[in-house]
Amino acid sequence: MPDDTKSNKLLGIGIGGAAVLALCCFTPALVALLAAVGLSSIVGAWMDFILLPALVCFLGLTIFALYLRGKAKSKTQGQAQ
Repeated sequence: MPDDTKSNKLLGIGIGGAAVLALCCFTPALVALLAAVGLSSIVGAWMDFILLPALVCFLGLTIFALYLRGKAKSKTQGQAQ
C-alpha cells in the first residue's frame, strides 16, 4: 500500500538526483571538481557510461514516485466518497 510520505521521499530523491546529474552532464562542473581533486583521468570516456544511465534511473525514480503519489491520492479520494 503506497503512502504519501514514501512517495514524497522518493520524489525528492528522484528530483534531487536528476538535478545533480543533469548539472554534471550538461555543464563542466563535474570535470572541474574531478580535476581539482586529481581524478581528471576518469573524465574521458567513462563519464558518459556512468552519468547518462544514472540520469535515466533518477528520472525513472521520479516518474515512479509521481505514479505512487497519484495512486495514493486517488485511493484517498475514493475513500472520502
